Amino acid sequence: MRIGRQLRRAAGLLRSTRGAVVVEFALIAPALLAMLFGVLQLGLGMQNYNALRSISADVARHAVVNYQTANKLSTSQLQAYARTVASAPPYGLQADRLIATVDLAPTQRVTGAREFTVRLQYDVPSFLGVIGINSIPIDYSRPIFVIP
Repeated sequence: MRIGRQLRRAAGLLRSTRGAVVVEFALIAPALLAMLFGVLQLGLGMQNYNALRSISADVARHAVVNYQTANKLSTSQLQAYARTVASAPPYGLQADRLIATVDLAPTQRVTGAREFTVRLQYDVPSFLGVIGINSIPIDYSRPIFVIP
């Protein structure tokens, strides 16, 4: 009699679906969280890439305006300006993660114009360190043409 009762109880446990949702969620939750954080990281990376594009445009505008007023800036002055603009609002990039270089192009593509190349490198902070991604490097460069 006692064995029959235990068999009926075991059969009832096998048919029970209580707790199945919790088990299924525990299996799927890591994948859902990874996708959510991946989308957020992608958005942060795109925002930082667009910030680099805008910063390089600001540096180009600054160089052109200064050359038009006969204030010939050096490459180090343009680099310092790029770092200042990058860390200030609206961009707010972390200065220790940014490398700004401005070089005079070795060959001039436009006759009568001076060509600089602005290169900005930034390590996007990551909140995916749990899966081994600590930072994501992005790089943007553009030429600047000024009339000396």
